[in-house]
Amino acid sequence: MEQYSRIEKIINKDAFLSIKRLSILIVGIGGVGGCALEMLARSGIEKINIIDFDRFEESNLNRQILSLKNNIGEEKVKVAKKRISMINPLCNVKIYNEKINEGFNGIEDEIDYIIDACDDVKAKVALVKYALKNNIKIISSCGTGNRLHPEKLIVTNIWKTNNDPLAKKFRHELKKEGIYYKLPVISSEEKPITKTRGYVGSISTVPNAAGILLASYVLNDVIKNYL
Repeated sequence: MEQYSRIEKIINKDAFLSIKRLSILIVGIGGVGGCALEMLARSGIEKINIIDFDRFEESNLNRQILSLKNNIGEEKVKVAKKRISMINPLCNVKIYNEKINEGFNGIEDEIDYIIDACDDVKAKVALVKYALKNNIKIISSCGTGNRLHPEKLIVTNIWKTNNDPLAKKFRHELKKEGIYYKLPVISSEEKPITKTRGYVGSISTVPNAAGILLASYVLNDVIKNYL
């Protein structure tokens, strides 16, 4: 297909077919997850499940790629499904307008990768437990708020982050569960800017760059098998 002709110029046919066949679960489709979703859909993936319980607000317009003036108040998952259908009509997007809790038991589809782009630490731990129990690959996004420099984002594991309060809480909860898995994460080495206590600010560049890195991690994990 002409739509993917540029992709096929840099990876071989078998690699691209493997990408298309992936089954992905993305949890959280705000600034980080929304961008990851779009990058994966534009890369040809034909099976994506998304979970998010939120609706778009006007404050999302500064950074969330899926938010527009005309969809304020709408469920994020429904907006996402419609948008992806206009980018990659072959992509089967299943939506779940719900919140992940500690007793998460998965979804009906078999999953190859979980992309954790939510900011609820208990939900993040539940996803790790589910992934480990079911032998599913997973990568998580840590803190992107209160930061200005996307170039300071890195791919590392949860035990090697610095200047990331969310990752610190995440580690603490994993330890409480006796989990010491070297979970791949996207984390910023930038010290967070805190001007108003208890309030998280954000700019467009950092969460979207994190979403691109999440998508890139999944894609390149497949491609490396064909190099």
